[in-house]
Amino acid sequence: MAFGKAALFIDGVNLYYTAKSLGLDLDFKRLLTEFERRCPLLRAYYYTTVFEDAEFQTTRPLIDWLDYNGFTVKVKAAKEIDDGEGRRKSKRNMVELAVDALEIASYVDKIVMFTGDGDFRSVIQAVQRRGVHVTVVSSMRSKPPMAADELRRQADTFLELYDLRTSICRAPDGNVRVRT
Repeated sequence: MAFGKAALFIDGVNLYYTAKSLGLDLDFKRLLTEFERRCPLLRAYYYTTVFEDAEFQTTRPLIDWLDYNGFTVKVKAAKEIDDGEGRRKSKRNMVELAVDALEIASYVDKIVMFTGDGDFRSVIQAVQRRGVHVTVVSSMRSKPPMAADELRRQADTFLELYDLRTSICRAPDGNVRVRT
């Protein structure tokens, strides 16, 4: 199936934990190049939540690099909530991803979502109703699996993140892998 323009939507926190569980060191320049090779990209979005403290300082270089290298970066402050049993938990709400996907749906033929979060199923359904093909990239190989079953079932295509490792990751020694 040939596609016109596409858009990438990366749930940064979800992708980070998925890659970490698989032992992958993602190279975002290579990731962008790989998907530009597959289909012309109209936009590549990266969404993340951060606490306004030391965590933000450690993710700042990545956020800046993405912003200067072809990604539209959306950063939102994480909210801490009490879980009802006296424990503090963080809550991340990526409603911006859903809004952006719905807004761009009339301009693209394909959306690639890097997430395993089942909460995005309704977003996928909505853009599919507009005729957009949706690919979800996550993992079933991770322990535990990071892709919600309902999300995989709703997607038109599911890509296993681990299977993309040779084209989107750095080698263990830090060098970029050469594609053969």
